[in-house]
Amino acid sequence: MSTTDDTYSVTAGSSCVKQLSLKEKWWHILDTWKIGIIPLPLFAMAGLLIAIDCLDGKLPSDIVVMVATLAFFGFACGEFGKRLPFIGKMGAAAICATFIPSALVYYGLLPDVVVESTTKFYKSTNILYLYICCIIVGSIMSMDRKVLIQGFMRIFFPMLCGEVVGMLVGMGVGLALGMEPFQIFFFLILPIMAGGVGEGAIPLSIGYATLLHMDQGVALGRILPIVMLGSLTAIVISGSLNQLGKRYPHLTGEGQLMPSAKNATTESNTPTVASGKTDVTTIASGALLAVLLYMVGMLLHKLIGLPAPVGMLFAAVGLKLAHGVSPRLLEGSQVVYKFFQTSVTYPILFAVGVAITPWNELVAAFTISNLLVIVSTVAALVTTGFFVGKKIGMHPIDVAIVSCCQSGQGGTGDVAILTAGNRMQLMPFAQIATRIGGAINVSVALLVLGNFLV
Repeated sequence: MSTTDDTYSVTAGSSCVKQLSLKEKWWHILDTWKIGIIPLPLFAMAGLLIAIDCLDGKLPSDIVVMVATLAFFGFACGEFGKRLPFIGKMGAAAICATFIPSALVYYGLLPDVVVESTTKFYKSTNILYLYICCIIVGSIMSMDRKVLIQGFMRIFFPMLCGEVVGMLVGMGVGLALGMEPFQIFFFLILPIMAGGVGEGAIPLSIGYATLLHMDQGVALGRILPIVMLGSLTAIVISGSLNQLGKRYPHLTGEGQLMPSAKNATTESNTPTVASGKTDVTTIASGALLAVLLYMVGMLLHKLIGLPAPVGMLFAAVGLKLAHGVSPRLLEGSQVVYKFFQTSVTYPILFAVGVAITPWNELVAAFTISNLLVIVSTVAALVTTGFFVGKKIGMHPIDVAIVSCCQSGQGGTGDVAILTAGNRMQLMPFAQIATRIGGAINVSVALLVLGNFLV
């Protein structure tokens, strides 16, 4: 309460004091009782308004209504996951925010109008890419330049070692279970490391359709569930690594790959987000910077075929290294990054679960042999990244979480994995692992397969 209010409450009658006390209680409820980031009264109000719209048989898919809808369902699923015993600390929030909506859609428990509006909004706006570009640009702009260079130069070695060991372990487990080597590698191990759906599973299914003379839909139906199970495994491992870091703090940089970054996450002449001096225009400029850099990535994709998020990543790194952004604009980018990290993650995951995560295909792939190969492959990949990262002087837990993203479901998988591991600052490196690593794996594997069949 302000001094003026306190003075008034003393000089006024007892009824005014009681009224002020009720107001304070109401403010306390708004400030402390929350579902995710949403105050409980506003959460209840959102649910009521959404229900009224659904009763009319039509839920508008415009951005105003969808912000409330995705926030309501996304934070509800995330909060449920956080409160689960034991697994709540191992990434269950990200898992629940993604897979509970998928199950609700499959079993018809989510109103059709919500499903239709969410799917239309997600696919028409490409909001995932807005999220990723703001996260990538903000995290890059918050890094120390020297650490940024060292991190990008060193991360490739543990990634490469992890992939080699993961493939060998996965093949060994599959052969021990009596599975065919061709099936193990091309329909289990490779989809795990293909880089997601758009850049991995779909190109892989096209290649298989051409080389193996099979229908692309059949190939994609066999690949897609493995991609999702690999991502699910990586989410659980990432959450476990986060808990390991809390127990053994010396093994983690809490989002920094290099030990030298522990006390220098920003340039020495760059103000921090906590300074409280960032004005609205600076924040808006930071958001526009992220969008423009993504447009640069789109242009690079048209010119040289580089995935837009990777092109944007390289452009942001170049801008950072060239001191092309002022300290004030850097601070604006960091605020935008924090906003998207805390406020948009779970709504995005809910939309992903509703729009592009087929529950029936995921369940169909849940065979013991498939699970053993998938879990052993991802675990070996991540464990190798952990120990190789430690050997070359990097924070092993943070390197291992980036390694998890090598098994992620593209950009959506990176979001879920880094959310489970509480390491959203690693998004630039996660994109390298997913986009570039996946593209290389798919290209080399199809080249080998083509030569093998000739």
